[in-house]
Amino acid sequence: MQQGEQANQMRFDDPALWDKMAAIYEAQAQPFTAHFADAAVATLAIGPSSNVLDVATGTGAAALSAARTGARVTAIDFSAGMVQLVRAYGVANIDARQMDGQALDLPDGAFDAVMSVFGVMLFADWRAGLREMARVTRPGGSAAIAVWKSPDGAAVHLMVSRIIRTLYPDIVGQSPATGLTELADADRLAAAVIAAGFTEPTIREVSHDSILNVGDDKGADRLFEFGPQWRVLNEEQRAAVVREFAAEVERGRVGDVFRIPSTALIATARRRPS
Repeated sequence: MQQGEQANQMRFDDPALWDKMAAIYEAQAQPFTAHFADAAVATLAIGPSSNVLDVATGTGAAALSAARTGARVTAIDFSAGMVQLVRAYGVANIDARQMDGQALDLPDGAFDAVMSVFGVMLFADWRAGLREMARVTRPGGSAAIAVWKSPDGAAVHLMVSRIIRTLYPDIVGQSPATGLTELADADRLAAAVIAAGFTEPTIREVSHDSILNVGDDKGADRLFEFGPQWRVLNEEQRAAVVREFAAEVERGRVGDVFRIPSTALIATARRRPS
């Protein structure tokens, strides 16, 4: 790899990236990802007596969903910006803490349920993230892990990656996180969950459309820079991708609405007995 290519590498393990992304993600992505967070939480038998851990909480969609059941939720993220945002919601039964999900500063078996919605898949060591989730789950406790079915993710990133491959098939961007590719398969996801210390995983597909309001654009193109394929393009190529993105939106819009179908895999499992 050349020095210039290294400079363009996206570092999903850099909390500064997520600090920068927090406000944009909350405005653009959370209304969409909240559908999947609700679906993941619905697989967990939790309520007011439950202690729940949300790993890589991001802007807190899953933590908020779990908190609505009355559960006591610990929401962790390595990004100070994300944690600050979740704390700002002021939800009494959410305790947001800055913490590395690959090495949780939490006791064994402390939680009735653990979850990670589009989080662990981005870890540099996603296997360690899954093992840590299992370690802090009580025997017989439950887990829900949501990942994207496509290695390109979903919504705007999914569409932009497809456009880049169509326009520039010889350009191959780096995979920013091996978990994006490895876990985007039901059999491999189930095997990874078992290897981490869980048992009897069930995998189901959940699909929702990402909806862009063309008449009230809030800057979806600001998300482009957080896509790994974007980093390997020069300015002329980026301009061409932006034009094609706008053209596809124009061709596919219905009124002020443009939809991007996206699919997640949600794994649900139990912690193995001690």
